[in-house]
Amino acid sequence: MQAVRAFTEPSIAEDLRRGLGISRTFARILAHRGHRELEATRRFLEPRLADLSPPDTMLDRDVAAARLADSLRRGERVVVFGDYDVDGITSAAVLTSALRAFDRSIGGGATIVPVLASRFDGGYGFSARALERALEQRPSLIVTCDCGSSDHDRVAAARARGVDVIVIDHHLVPAEALPVLAFLNPHRPECGFPFKHLASCGLALSVAAAVRAKLSVAYDLRPLLDLVALGTVADVAPLVGDNRALVRAGLARLSTTPRAGLSALCEVAGIAPGITLGGEEISFKLAPRINAPGRLGAPDVALQLLLEDDLTRARSLAAVLEQACLDRRAIERKIVVAAIEQVEATGQADAPGIVVAADGWHIGVVGIVAARLVDKYRVPVVVVALEGAEGRGSVRGPAGCRLHDALTASKESLVGFGGHQAAAGVHVAATQIERLRDLFADACLRFSDAQASDVRGTSVVVGQGPLGEGPSLPAPASLSRGRDDGPDAWLDPLDEPHAVVVDLERFEPCGEGNRAPKLLVQGAEVVSARVMKEEHLRLVVRHGGRLLDAFGFGLGDRAPVAGETVDLHGGLRRDTFRGRGAVELRLTGVLRAGA
Repeated sequence: MQAVRAFTEPSIAEDLRRGLGISRTFARILAHRGHRELEATRRFLEPRLADLSPPDTMLDRDVAAARLADSLRRGERVVVFGDYDVDGITSAAVLTSALRAFDRSIGGGATIVPVLASRFDGGYGFSARALERALEQRPSLIVTCDCGSSDHDRVAAARARGVDVIVIDHHLVPAEALPVLAFLNPHRPECGFPFKHLASCGLALSVAAAVRAKLSVAYDLRPLLDLVALGTVADVAPLVGDNRALVRAGLARLSTTPRAGLSALCEVAGIAPGITLGGEEISFKLAPRINAPGRLGAPDVALQLLLEDDLTRARSLAAVLEQACLDRRAIERKIVVAAIEQVEATGQADAPGIVVAADGWHIGVVGIVAARLVDKYRVPVVVVALEGAEGRGSVRGPAGCRLHDALTASKESLVGFGGHQAAAGVHVAATQIERLRDLFADACLRFSDAQASDVRGTSVVVGQGPLGEGPSLPAPASLSRGRDDGPDAWLDPLDEPHAVVVDLERFEPCGEGNRAPKLLVQGAEVVSARVMKEEHLRLVVRHGGRLLDAFGFGLGDRAPVAGETVDLHGGLRRDTFRGRGAVELRLTGVLRAGA
Protein backbone atom coordinates (compact mmCIF):
# COMPACT_ATOMS: atom_id res chain seq x y z
CA MET A 1 0.00 0.00 0.00
CA GLN A 2 1.39 3.37 -1.09
CA ALA A 3 2.23 5.84 1.69
CA VAL A 4 2.23 9.62 1.66
CA ARG A 5 4.44 11.19 4.34
CA ALA A 6 3.11 14.34 5.98
CA PHE A 7 6.62 15.21 7.12
CA THR A 8 9.94 13.44 7.46
CA GLU A 9 11.45 15.24 10.43
CA PRO A 10 9.91 14.16 13.75
CA SER A 11 11.75 16.98 15.48
CA ILE A 12 9.30 19.46 13.90
CA ALA A 13 6.37 18.20 15.94
CA GLU A 14 8.56 17.90 19.03
CA ASP A 15 9.75 21.50 18.65
CA LEU A 16 6.17 22.71 18.24
CA ARG A 17 4.99 20.72 21.25
CA ARG A 18 7.64 22.11 23.54
CA GLY A 19 7.65 25.66 22.18
CA LEU A 20 3.88 26.07 22.26
CA GLY A 21 3.08 23.88 25.26
CA ILE A 22 0.61 21.74 23.34
CA SER A 23 -0.34 18.08 23.18
CA ARG A 24 1.50 15.52 21.07
CA THR A 25 -1.60 15.06 18.94
CA PHE A 26 -2.00 18.75 18.18
CA ALA A 27 1.71 19.11 17.40
CA ARG A 28 1.37 16.39 14.76
CA ILE A 29 -1.70 18.09 13.29
CA LEU A 30 0.12 21.38 12.94
CA ALA A 31 3.11 19.71 11.32
CA HIS A 32 0.82 17.78 8.99
CA ARG A 33 -0.79 21.07 7.89
CA GLY A 34 2.61 22.52 7.05
CA HIS A 35 3.23 24.62 10.15
CA ARG A 36 6.95 24.22 10.74
CA GLU A 37 8.37 27.47 12.15
CA LEU A 38 7.59 28.16 15.81
CA GLU A 39 6.89 31.91 15.74
CA ALA A 40 4.93 31.75 12.49
CA THR A 41 2.80 28.98 13.99
CA ARG A 42 2.27 31.04 17.12
CA ARG A 43 1.02 33.93 15.00
CA PHE A 44 -1.32 31.56 13.17
CA LEU A 45 -2.77 30.28 16.44
CA GLU A 46 -3.06 33.79 17.90
CA PRO A 47 -4.24 36.03 15.04
CA ARG A 48 -4.52 39.73 15.91
CA LEU A 49 -6.59 42.53 14.46
CA ALA A 50 -3.47 44.68 14.69
CA ASP A 51 -1.94 42.53 11.93
CA LEU A 52 -4.71 43.15 9.39
CA SER A 53 -3.60 44.30 5.95
CA PRO A 54 -3.25 48.11 5.73
CA PRO A 55 -6.54 49.28 4.15
CA ASP A 56 -5.24 52.42 2.43
CA THR A 57 -4.37 50.50 -0.74
CA MET A 58 -8.00 49.48 -1.28
CA LEU A 59 -9.07 51.24 -4.46
CA ASP A 60 -11.91 53.79 -4.04
CA ARG A 61 -12.09 53.32 -0.27
CA ASP A 62 -11.24 56.96 0.37
CA VAL A 63 -13.72 58.18 -2.26
CA ALA A 64 -16.51 56.05 -0.79
CA ALA A 65 -15.77 57.19 2.75
CA ALA A 66 -15.73 60.86 1.77
CA ARG A 67 -19.10 60.58 -0.03
CA LEU A 68 -20.70 58.72 2.89
CA ALA A 69 -19.34 61.20 5.41
CA ASP A 70 -20.76 64.08 3.35
CA SER A 71 -24.14 62.35 3.14
CA LEU A 72 -24.32 62.24 6.93
CA ARG A 73 -23.24 65.85 7.35
CA ARG A 74 -25.89 66.96 4.83
CA GLY A 75 -28.67 64.82 6.31
CA GLU A 76 -29.26 62.88 3.09
CA ARG A 77 -31.28 59.71 2.52
CA VAL A 78 -29.01 56.72 1.91
CA VAL A 79 -30.15 53.27 0.79
CA VAL A 80 -27.93 50.39 1.90
CA PHE A 81 -28.85 47.55 -0.46
CA GLY A 82 -27.80 43.99 0.42
CA ASP A 83 -28.19 40.68 -1.32
CA TYR A 84 -30.50 38.10 0.25
CA ASP A 85 -27.85 35.67 1.55
CA VAL A 86 -26.04 35.84 4.90
CA ASP A 87 -23.08 37.82 3.57
CA GLY A 88 -25.37 40.37 1.95
CA ILE A 89 -27.58 40.65 5.03
CA THR A 90 -24.68 40.99 7.47
CA SER A 91 -22.96 43.51 5.17
CA ALA A 92 -26.12 45.63 5.15
CA ALA A 93 -26.39 45.28 8.92
CA VAL A 94 -22.76 46.32 9.47
CA LEU A 95 -22.99 49.42 7.30
CA THR A 96 -26.47 50.42 8.47
CA SER A 97 -25.49 50.08 12.13
CA ALA A 98 -22.28 52.07 11.70
CA LEU A 99 -23.79 54.87 9.60
CA ARG A 100 -26.72 55.32 11.99
CA ALA A 101 -24.33 55.47 14.94
CA PHE A 102 -22.10 58.01 13.18
CA ASP A 103 -25.13 60.12 12.29
CA ARG A 104 -26.25 60.19 15.92
CA SER A 105 -22.76 61.22 16.96
CA ILE A 106 -22.65 64.26 14.66
CA GLY A 107 -26.36 65.13 14.81
CA GLY A 108 -26.53 64.96 11.04
CA GLY A 109 -30.18 64.05 10.58
CA ALA A 110 -29.51 61.55 7.79
CA THR A 111 -31.85 58.66 7.05
CA ILE A 112 -30.25 55.26 6.48
CA VAL A 113 -32.67 52.81 4.84
CA PRO A 114 -31.63 49.17 4.45
CA VAL A 115 -33.19 47.27 1.54
CA LEU A 116 -32.58 43.62 0.65
CA ALA A 117 -32.82 41.72 -2.59
CA SER A 118 -35.63 39.19 -2.84
CA ARG A 119 -35.40 35.79 -4.45
CA PHE A 120 -39.05 36.15 -5.52
CA ASP A 121 -39.15 39.87 -6.36
CA GLY A 122 -36.32 40.61 -8.74
CA GLY A 123 -34.04 37.74 -7.84
CA TYR A 124 -30.34 37.81 -7.06
CA GLY A 125 -28.42 41.05 -6.61
CA PHE A 126 -29.03 44.57 -7.86
CA SER A 127 -31.71 43.65 -10.39
CA ALA A 128 -34.02 46.02 -12.25
CA ARG A 129 -36.73 45.39 -9.67
CA ALA A 130 -34.21 45.93 -6.86
CA LEU A 131 -33.30 49.30 -8.35
CA GLU A 132 -36.99 50.25 -8.45
CA ARG A 133 -37.41 49.32 -4.80
CA ALA A 134 -34.30 51.29 -3.84
CA LEU A 135 -35.44 54.38 -5.78
CA GLU A 136 -38.83 54.25 -4.07
CA GLN A 137 -36.97 55.39 -0.93
CA ARG A 138 -35.97 58.64 -2.73
CA PRO A 139 -32.26 58.36 -1.90
CA SER A 140 -29.43 60.58 -3.06
CA LEU A 141 -26.99 57.69 -2.57
CA ILE A 142 -27.25 53.91 -2.94
CA VAL A 143 -24.60 51.58 -1.51
CA THR A 144 -24.80 47.98 -2.73
CA CYS A 145 -23.42 45.24 -0.51
CA ASP A 146 -22.39 41.81 -1.82
CA CYS A 147 -23.63 42.60 -5.33
CA GLY A 148 -23.28 45.18 -8.07
CA SER A 149 -19.99 44.22 -9.74
CA SER A 150 -21.80 43.09 -12.91
CA ASP A 151 -24.86 45.34 -12.69
CA HIS A 152 -23.74 48.02 -15.16
CA ASP A 153 -27.22 48.78 -16.55
CA ARG A 154 -28.83 49.31 -13.14
CA VAL A 155 -25.95 51.43 -11.90
CA ALA A 156 -26.14 53.58 -15.03
CA ALA A 157 -29.91 53.94 -14.62
CA ALA A 158 -29.48 55.14 -11.04
CA ARG A 159 -26.85 57.68 -12.09
CA ALA A 160 -29.21 58.90 -14.82
CA ARG A 161 -31.75 59.59 -12.08
CA GLY A 162 -29.22 61.71 -10.22
CA VAL A 163 -28.44 59.07 -7.60
CA ASP A 164 -24.84 58.29 -6.72
CA VAL A 165 -23.89 54.62 -6.39
CA ILE A 166 -21.16 52.96 -4.34
CA VAL A 167 -20.60 49.24 -4.91
CA ILE A 168 -19.11 47.05 -2.15
CA ASP A 169 -18.65 43.53 -3.47
CA HIS A 170 -16.24 40.60 -3.64
CA HIS A 171 -17.46 38.73 -6.70
CA LEU A 172 -15.52 38.48 -9.95
CA VAL A 173 -15.09 41.69 -11.91
CA PRO A 174 -16.08 41.97 -15.61
CA ALA A 175 -13.72 43.74 -17.99
CA GLU A 176 -16.20 46.54 -18.70
CA ALA A 177 -15.78 49.55 -16.38
CA LEU A 178 -18.56 49.99 -13.83
CA PRO A 179 -20.14 53.51 -14.03
CA VAL A 180 -20.10 54.17 -10.28
CA LEU A 181 -18.83 56.83 -7.93
CA ALA A 182 -16.79 54.21 -6.04
CA PHE A 183 -16.26 50.48 -6.56
CA LEU A 184 -14.68 48.56 -3.71
CA ASN A 185 -13.72 45.05 -4.75
CA PRO A 186 -10.26 43.56 -4.09
CA HIS A 187 -10.61 41.51 -7.28
CA ARG A 188 -10.32 44.62 -9.42
CA PRO A 189 -7.02 44.14 -11.29
CA GLU A 190 -5.91 47.66 -10.43
CA CYS A 191 -6.72 47.33 -6.71
CA GLY A 192 -3.54 47.13 -4.63
CA PHE A 193 -5.15 45.76 -1.47
CA PRO A 194 -3.10 42.61 -0.80
CA PHE A 195 -5.72 40.34 0.76
CA LYS A 196 -8.14 39.28 -1.95
CA HIS A 197 -10.48 37.04 0.04
CA LEU A 198 -12.51 39.41 2.21
CA ALA A 199 -16.23 38.69 2.19
CA SER A 200 -18.47 41.69 1.58
CA CYS A 201 -19.17 42.05 5.30
CA GLY A 202 -15.44 42.49 5.89
CA LEU A 203 -15.31 45.12 3.16
CA ALA A 204 -18.31 46.89 4.71
CA LEU A 205 -16.49 47.03 8.05
CA SER A 206 -13.45 48.55 6.35
CA VAL A 207 -15.61 51.22 4.71
CA ALA A 208 -17.23 51.97 8.08
CA ALA A 209 -13.78 52.44 9.61
CA ALA A 210 -12.85 54.86 6.84
CA VAL A 211 -16.06 56.89 7.33
CA ARG A 212 -15.40 57.04 11.05
CA ALA A 213 -11.97 58.51 10.34
CA LYS A 214 -13.45 61.11 7.95
CA LEU A 215 -15.95 62.22 10.60
CA SER A 216 -13.47 61.99 13.52
CA VAL A 217 -16.12 60.34 15.71
CA ALA A 218 -15.43 58.03 18.62
CA TYR A 219 -17.20 54.76 17.89
CA ASP A 220 -16.00 51.25 18.69
CA LEU A 221 -16.45 49.03 15.62
CA ARG A 222 -15.48 45.83 17.42
CA PRO A 223 -19.09 44.98 18.43
CA LEU A 224 -19.77 44.58 14.69
CA LEU A 225 -17.24 41.78 14.38
CA ASP A 226 -19.82 39.13 15.30
CA LEU A 227 -21.69 40.06 12.10
CA VAL A 228 -18.46 39.91 10.11
CA ALA A 229 -17.70 36.44 11.48
CA LEU A 230 -21.21 35.28 10.63
CA GLY A 231 -21.13 36.54 7.04
CA THR A 232 -17.56 35.45 6.31
CA VAL A 233 -18.05 31.85 7.48
CA ALA A 234 -21.50 31.53 5.90
CA ASP A 235 -20.18 32.75 2.55
CA VAL A 236 -17.45 30.08 2.62
CA ALA A 237 -14.69 32.67 2.33
CA PRO A 238 -11.20 31.23 2.97
CA LEU A 239 -10.47 31.45 6.69
CA VAL A 240 -6.88 32.57 6.27
CA GLY A 241 -5.03 35.85 6.63
CA ASP A 242 -7.28 38.82 7.42
CA ASN A 243 -10.38 36.64 7.48
CA ARG A 244 -8.87 34.43 10.17
CA ALA A 245 -8.19 37.43 12.42
CA LEU A 246 -11.61 39.00 11.81
CA VAL A 247 -13.55 35.78 12.34
CA ARG A 248 -11.55 34.76 15.43
CA ALA A 249 -12.33 38.14 17.04
CA GLY A 250 -15.96 37.91 15.93
CA LEU A 251 -16.38 34.40 17.34
CA ALA A 252 -14.99 35.58 20.68
CA ARG A 253 -17.57 38.36 20.81
CA LEU A 254 -20.34 36.03 19.66
CA SER A 255 -19.39 33.59 22.43
CA THR A 256 -19.26 36.19 25.21
CA THR A 257 -21.22 39.36 24.40
CA PRO A 258 -23.44 38.73 21.38
CA ARG A 259 -25.89 41.37 20.17
CA ALA A 260 -29.50 40.86 21.21
CA GLY A 261 -30.53 39.41 17.84
CA LEU A 262 -27.79 36.80 17.76
CA SER A 263 -28.27 35.97 21.43
CA ALA A 264 -31.93 35.22 20.68
CA LEU A 265 -30.96 33.24 17.59
CA CYS A 266 -28.53 31.13 19.62
CA GLU A 267 -31.36 30.36 22.04
CA VAL A 268 -33.69 28.99 19.36
CA ALA A 269 -30.77 27.15 17.72
CA GLY A 270 -30.03 25.31 20.97
CA ILE A 271 -26.59 26.86 21.45
CA ALA A 272 -25.90 27.03 25.17
CA PRO A 273 -24.80 30.47 26.42
CA GLY A 274 -21.11 30.92 27.14
CA ILE A 275 -19.80 28.01 25.06
CA THR A 276 -16.90 28.62 22.71
CA LEU A 277 -18.37 28.93 19.22
CA GLY A 278 -16.60 27.82 16.08
CA GLY A 279 -17.21 27.78 12.37
CA GLU A 280 -19.45 24.73 12.65
CA GLU A 281 -22.04 26.51 14.80
CA ILE A 282 -22.26 29.31 12.26
CA SER A 283 -22.41 27.00 9.24
CA PHE A 284 -24.96 24.53 10.56
CA LYS A 285 -26.99 26.39 13.19
CA LEU A 286 -26.98 30.16 12.72
CA ALA A 287 -26.56 30.72 8.98
CA PRO A 288 -29.39 28.34 7.90
CA ARG A 289 -31.81 30.20 10.17
CA ILE A 290 -30.79 33.60 8.80
CA ASN A 291 -31.18 32.29 5.25
CA ALA A 292 -34.52 30.57 5.89
CA PRO A 293 -36.94 33.53 5.47
CA GLY A 294 -35.32 34.52 2.18
CA ARG A 295 -35.65 30.98 0.87
CA LEU A 296 -39.41 31.00 1.38
CA GLY A 297 -40.26 34.68 0.94
CA ALA A 298 -38.87 38.08 1.91
CA PRO A 299 -35.57 38.01 3.85
CA ASP A 300 -36.18 41.30 5.70
CA VAL A 301 -37.01 39.77 9.07
CA ALA A 302 -33.47 38.36 9.26
CA LEU A 303 -32.01 41.86 8.86
CA GLN A 304 -34.45 43.22 11.44
CA LEU A 305 -33.18 40.59 13.87
CA LEU A 306 -29.54 41.56 13.38
CA LEU A 307 -30.35 45.26 13.88
CA GLU A 308 -32.57 44.72 16.94
CA ASP A 309 -31.09 45.78 20.29
CA ASP A 310 -34.01 44.79 22.55
CA LEU A 311 -33.82 41.14 23.65
CA THR A 312 -37.58 40.70 24.04
CA ARG A 313 -38.30 41.93 20.51
CA ALA A 314 -35.31 39.95 19.25
CA ARG A 315 -36.76 36.75 20.69
CA SER A 316 -39.99 37.33 18.80
CA LEU A 317 -38.08 37.84 15.56
CA ALA A 318 -35.90 34.78 16.23
CA ALA A 319 -39.06 32.72 16.63
CA VAL A 320 -40.13 33.82 13.15
CA LEU A 321 -36.78 32.70 11.75
CA GLU A 322 -37.03 29.38 13.57
CA GLN A 323 -40.48 28.70 12.13
CA ALA A 324 -39.23 29.58 8.65
CA CYS A 325 -36.35 27.15 9.17
CA LEU A 326 -38.75 24.39 10.24
CA ASP A 327 -40.96 25.07 7.23
CA ARG A 328 -37.94 25.04 4.94
CA ARG A 329 -36.80 21.71 6.34
CA ALA A 330 -40.23 20.14 5.81
CA ILE A 331 -40.30 21.33 2.19
CA GLU A 332 -36.73 20.20 1.68
CA ARG A 333 -37.40 16.68 3.04
CA LYS A 334 -40.30 16.15 0.65
CA ILE A 335 -38.32 17.28 -2.35
CA VAL A 336 -35.27 15.20 -1.36
CA VAL A 337 -37.45 12.07 -1.21
CA ALA A 338 -39.00 12.86 -4.58
CA ALA A 339 -35.62 13.67 -6.10
CA ILE A 340 -34.08 10.40 -4.91
CA GLU A 341 -37.03 8.49 -6.36
CA GLN A 342 -36.46 10.29 -9.66
CA VAL A 343 -32.75 9.49 -9.63
CA GLU A 344 -33.48 5.81 -9.16
CA ALA A 345 -36.34 5.73 -11.67
CA THR A 346 -34.25 7.39 -14.38
CA GLY A 347 -31.26 5.11 -13.84
CA GLN A 348 -28.95 7.90 -12.67
CA ALA A 349 -27.82 6.30 -9.40
CA ASP A 350 -24.46 5.38 -10.91
CA ALA A 351 -24.20 8.27 -13.35
CA PRO A 352 -21.18 10.64 -13.21
CA GLY A 353 -23.59 13.57 -12.98
CA ILE A 354 -27.25 13.82 -11.98
CA VAL A 355 -30.07 16.07 -13.21
CA VAL A 356 -33.53 16.02 -11.61
CA ALA A 357 -36.47 18.36 -12.23
CA ALA A 358 -40.15 18.65 -11.42
CA ASP A 359 -43.04 21.09 -11.35
CA GLY A 360 -43.96 22.28 -7.87
CA TRP A 361 -40.52 22.09 -6.34
CA HIS A 362 -39.75 25.19 -4.31
CA ILE A 363 -37.05 27.32 -5.95
CA GLY A 364 -35.86 28.50 -2.55
CA VAL A 365 -34.60 25.08 -1.46
CA VAL A 366 -33.23 23.51 -4.66
CA GLY A 367 -29.67 24.41 -3.66
CA ILE A 368 -30.01 22.59 -0.36
CA VAL A 369 -31.63 19.60 -2.08
CA ALA A 370 -28.76 19.47 -4.55
CA ALA A 371 -26.29 19.44 -1.66
CA ARG A 372 -28.18 16.55 -0.02
CA LEU A 373 -28.03 14.53 -3.23
CA VAL A 374 -24.30 15.24 -3.52
CA ASP A 375 -23.87 13.83 0.00
CA LYS A 376 -25.73 10.69 -1.03
CA TYR A 377 -24.37 10.04 -4.53
CA ARG A 378 -20.96 11.83 -4.36
CA VAL A 379 -21.31 13.29 -7.87
CA PRO A 380 -22.32 16.71 -9.24
CA VAL A 381 -26.07 17.36 -9.13
CA VAL A 382 -28.47 19.75 -10.86
CA VAL A 383 -31.88 20.25 -9.21
CA VAL A 384 -34.40 22.24 -11.24
CA ALA A 385 -37.69 23.72 -10.07
CA LEU A 386 -39.94 23.78 -13.14
CA GLU A 387 -42.71 26.31 -13.60
CA GLY A 388 -44.57 25.71 -16.82
CA ALA A 389 -42.30 25.78 -19.87
CA GLU A 390 -39.08 26.60 -18.05
CA GLY A 391 -37.29 26.17 -14.77
CA ARG A 392 -34.48 27.44 -12.64
CA GLY A 393 -32.14 25.30 -10.63
CA SER A 394 -29.03 25.01 -8.53
CA VAL A 395 -25.87 23.02 -9.16
CA ARG A 396 -23.66 21.54 -6.46
CA GLY A 397 -20.84 18.99 -6.42
CA PRO A 398 -18.19 17.33 -4.26
CA ALA A 399 -15.01 19.22 -3.52
CA GLY A 400 -12.79 19.53 -6.58
CA CYS A 401 -15.57 19.31 -9.16
CA ARG A 402 -15.41 21.78 -12.06
CA LEU A 403 -19.08 22.70 -12.19
CA HIS A 404 -18.71 25.80 -14.32
CA ASP A 405 -16.71 23.85 -16.90
CA ALA A 406 -19.33 21.10 -16.92
CA LEU A 407 -22.13 23.64 -17.49
CA THR A 408 -20.14 25.36 -20.23
CA ALA A 409 -19.91 22.00 -21.99
CA SER A 410 -23.70 21.59 -21.53
CA LYS A 411 -24.69 25.11 -22.56
CA GLU A 412 -26.51 24.10 -25.74
CA SER A 413 -29.24 22.67 -23.50
CA LEU A 414 -29.48 25.78 -21.29
CA VAL A 415 -31.18 29.14 -21.56
CA GLY A 416 -28.41 30.45 -19.32
CA PHE A 417 -26.23 29.70 -16.33
CA GLY A 418 -23.93 31.44 -13.88
CA GLY A 419 -21.73 30.84 -10.89
CA HIS A 420 -18.32 29.26 -10.44
CA GLN A 421 -16.64 25.87 -10.13
CA ALA A 422 -18.01 25.18 -6.62
CA ALA A 423 -21.65 26.28 -7.04
CA ALA A 424 -23.82 27.51 -9.88
CA GLY A 425 -27.35 28.20 -11.08
CA VAL A 426 -29.11 27.30 -14.33
CA HIS A 427 -32.07 28.49 -16.41
CA VAL A 428 -33.45 25.73 -18.61
CA ALA A 429 -36.47 25.00 -20.81
CA ALA A 430 -38.58 22.08 -19.61
CA THR A 431 -38.19 20.39 -23.00
CA GLN A 432 -34.39 20.36 -22.57
CA ILE A 433 -34.16 18.47 -19.28
CA GLU A 434 -33.36 15.13 -20.93
CA ARG A 435 -30.77 16.76 -23.17
CA LEU A 436 -29.21 18.51 -20.19
CA ARG A 437 -29.11 15.20 -18.33
CA ASP A 438 -27.10 13.56 -21.10
CA LEU A 439 -24.74 16.47 -21.69
CA PHE A 440 -24.13 17.12 -17.99
CA ALA A 441 -23.34 13.48 -17.22
CA ASP A 442 -20.91 13.34 -20.14
CA ALA A 443 -19.27 16.62 -19.09
CA CYS A 444 -18.93 15.51 -15.46
CA LEU A 445 -17.20 12.36 -16.60
CA ARG A 446 -14.74 14.37 -18.68
CA PHE A 447 -14.13 17.05 -16.06
CA SER A 448 -14.06 14.81 -12.99
CA ASP A 449 -11.18 15.50 -10.63
CA ALA A 450 -8.48 12.93 -11.40
CA GLN A 451 -7.02 13.37 -7.94
CA ALA A 452 -10.05 11.70 -6.40
CA SER A 453 -9.02 8.33 -7.78
CA ASP A 454 -5.40 8.88 -6.77
CA VAL A 455 -6.37 8.97 -3.08
CA ARG A 456 -7.82 5.47 -2.96
CA GLY A 457 -5.48 2.80 -1.66
CA THR A 458 -3.06 5.23 -0.03
CA SER A 459 -2.19 5.90 3.55
CA VAL A 460 -0.77 8.86 5.40
CA VAL A 461 2.19 8.44 7.74
CA VAL A 462 2.34 11.15 10.39
CA GLY A 463 6.03 10.89 11.15
CA GLN A 464 8.68 8.85 12.90
CA GLY A 465 10.60 8.90 16.16
CA PRO A 466 9.50 9.83 19.70
CA LEU A 467 6.57 11.96 18.51
CA GLY A 468 6.24 10.80 14.93
CA GLU A 469 6.20 7.06 15.58
CA GLY A 470 2.69 5.90 14.93
CA PRO A 471 0.30 4.03 12.70
CA SER A 472 -0.28 4.63 9.04
CA LEU A 473 -3.45 6.64 8.57
CA PRO A 474 -5.96 4.97 6.24
CA ALA A 475 -7.00 7.01 3.25
CA PRO A 476 -10.42 8.69 3.41
CA ALA A 477 -12.07 6.22 1.05
CA SER A 478 -11.47 3.30 3.40
CA LEU A 479 -12.98 5.04 6.38
CA SER A 480 -15.61 7.45 5.26
CA ARG A 481 -17.26 6.30 2.05
CA GLY A 482 -15.22 8.40 -0.31
CA ARG A 483 -15.07 11.63 1.65
CA ASP A 484 -12.03 13.79 0.98
CA ASP A 485 -11.22 14.75 4.58
CA GLY A 486 -8.69 12.12 5.67
CA PRO A 487 -7.15 12.15 9.13
CA ASP A 488 -4.48 14.67 10.03
CA ALA A 489 -2.97 12.65 12.87
CA TRP A 490 -3.61 9.78 15.22
CA LEU A 491 -4.87 10.47 18.73
CA ASP A 492 -1.88 9.82 20.96
CA PRO A 493 -2.89 7.49 23.83
CA LEU A 494 -0.67 9.56 26.14
CA ASP A 495 -2.77 12.68 25.53
CA GLU A 496 -5.82 13.41 27.65
CA PRO A 497 -8.66 13.97 25.10
CA HIS A 498 -9.97 17.10 26.81
CA ALA A 499 -6.53 18.71 26.57
CA VAL A 500 -6.48 17.90 22.85
CA VAL A 501 -9.89 19.55 22.41
CA VAL A 502 -8.64 22.70 24.14
CA ASP A 503 -5.71 22.72 21.73
CA LEU A 504 -7.97 22.13 18.72
CA GLU A 505 -10.06 25.16 19.64
CA ARG A 506 -6.98 27.28 18.96
CA PHE A 507 -7.24 26.08 15.35
CA GLU A 508 -10.55 27.91 14.94
CA PRO A 509 -12.02 29.42 12.90
CA CYS A 510 -12.38 26.27 10.84
CA GLY A 511 -14.02 26.14 7.46
CA GLU A 512 -13.00 26.93 3.90
CA GLY A 513 -9.22 26.97 3.61
CA ASN A 514 -8.77 25.68 7.15
CA ARG A 515 -10.89 22.58 7.59
CA ALA A 516 -11.45 21.19 11.05
CA PRO A 517 -8.78 18.57 11.87
CA LYS A 518 -9.71 14.91 11.75
CA LEU A 519 -8.14 12.23 13.94
CA LEU A 520 -7.61 8.50 13.76
CA VAL A 521 -8.28 6.66 17.01
CA GLN A 522 -6.51 3.37 16.41
CA GLY A 523 -7.04 0.14 18.29
CA ALA A 524 -10.01 1.28 20.34
CA GLU A 525 -11.83 -1.40 22.34
CA VAL A 526 -15.61 -1.18 22.00
CA VAL A 527 -17.24 -1.03 25.43
CA SER A 528 -20.77 -0.47 24.13
CA ALA A 529 -22.44 0.18 20.80
CA ARG A 530 -26.00 1.04 19.94
CA VAL A 531 -27.88 2.19 16.87
CA MET A 532 -30.14 5.18 17.42
CA LYS A 533 -33.27 5.86 15.34
CA GLU A 534 -32.26 2.94 13.10
CA GLU A 535 -29.44 4.93 11.45
CA HIS A 536 -27.09 6.72 13.87
CA LEU A 537 -24.27 5.11 15.84
CA ARG A 538 -23.41 5.76 19.49
CA LEU A 539 -20.21 4.19 20.84
CA VAL A 540 -18.24 4.08 24.04
CA VAL A 541 -14.67 2.87 23.49
CA ARG A 542 -11.56 2.46 25.61
CA HIS A 543 -8.40 4.05 24.26
CA GLY A 544 -5.18 4.69 26.14
CA GLY A 545 -6.82 3.49 29.34
CA ARG A 546 -9.60 6.11 29.07
CA LEU A 547 -13.22 5.90 28.02
CA LEU A 548 -14.17 7.95 24.98
CA ASP A 549 -17.67 8.63 23.64
CA ALA A 550 -18.26 8.68 19.89
CA PHE A 551 -21.27 9.47 17.71
CA GLY A 552 -21.75 9.05 13.96
CA PHE A 553 -24.66 10.33 11.88
CA GLY A 554 -25.85 7.71 9.41
CA LEU A 555 -23.23 5.15 10.49
CA GLY A 556 -25.62 2.71 12.12
CA ASP A 557 -24.84 0.12 9.47
CA ARG A 558 -21.18 0.18 10.58
CA ALA A 559 -21.95 -0.70 14.19
CA PRO A 560 -19.33 -2.97 15.84
CA VAL A 561 -20.03 -5.22 18.82
CA ALA A 562 -18.84 -4.90 22.39
CA GLY A 563 -15.34 -6.30 22.83
CA GLU A 564 -14.36 -5.71 19.22
CA THR A 565 -11.29 -3.62 18.36
CA VAL A 566 -11.88 -0.82 15.86
CA ASP A 567 -10.18 2.16 14.27
CA LEU A 568 -12.28 5.32 14.39
CA HIS A 569 -12.04 8.44 12.23
CA GLY A 570 -13.59 11.77 13.11
CA GLY A 571 -13.36 15.14 14.80
CA LEU A 572 -12.79 15.53 18.52
CA ARG A 573 -14.98 18.16 20.19
CA ARG A 574 -16.58 19.21 23.43
CA ASP A 575 -19.76 17.39 24.42
CA THR A 576 -21.90 20.40 25.32
CA PHE A 577 -24.80 18.19 26.44
CA ARG A 578 -22.84 16.47 29.18
CA GLY A 579 -20.55 19.41 29.95
CA ARG A 580 -17.91 19.38 32.71
CA GLY A 581 -15.03 18.77 30.35
CA ALA A 582 -16.71 15.87 28.52
CA VAL A 583 -15.57 15.31 24.93
CA GLU A 584 -16.93 13.35 22.01
CA LEU A 585 -15.53 11.97 18.78
CA ARG A 586 -17.88 12.98 15.96
CA LEU A 587 -17.44 9.98 13.69
CA THR A 588 -16.98 10.06 9.95
CA GLY A 589 -15.87 6.45 9.69
CA VAL A 590 -15.49 3.11 11.47
CA LEU A 591 -13.03 0.44 10.39
CA ARG A 592 -12.46 -2.97 11.94
CA ALA A 593 -8.88 -3.06 13.15
CA GLY A 594 -6.66 -4.85 10.65
CA ALA A 595 -9.19 -4.51 7.85
